[in-house]
Amino acid sequence: MAIKHSGQKVGVLIDVQNLYHSAKNLYRARVNFREILKLAISGRNLIRVFAYVVRTKSGEEKPFFEALIKLGIETRVRDLQEFYGGLKKADWDVGITIDAIRIASDVNTIVLASGDGDFVALVEYLKNQGKRVEVIAFGRSASTRLKEVADEFIDLEEEPEKYLLKK
Repeated sequence: MAIKHSGQKVGVLIDVQNLYHSAKNLYRARVNFREILKLAISGRNLIRVFAYVVRTKSGEEKPFFEALIKLGIETRVRDLQEFYGGLKKADWDVGITIDAIRIASDVNTIVLASGDGDFVALVEYLKNQGKRVEVIAFGRSASTRLKEVADEFIDLEEEPEKYLLKK
């Protein structure tokens, strides 16, 4: 475990869909985003925190979005795209990457809450810019390569009862 001193300026990027699906598939539970945020900040100086969420036509996720906002999390919302034949898509990878690069000059550390292997190139880029990159995810569903390239990988499965809410 690396030293996390209070002077570090931290930016947190939360890939809500990635954590949601991991928690649902591994534990049949929901994610406790309050605890994830506390873990990500770890007593340091929070500069920005974004959660990337998807809005469906039914709008059933509105209370969840409001709960994130109450935690002080800036939500980035994208509408779920539904294609002919029933395929649904909501991909935040490019948006997360752009925000990470945009805030990198204001922080020492970027905490990426996602196990998505598509972020390997982003993590490598940020590290080449002299940034510390920490990845928080569920170990079993996280990309092995992402775990390897991060300065620190924090496995939520080490304390699942702390980071999950029972349904």
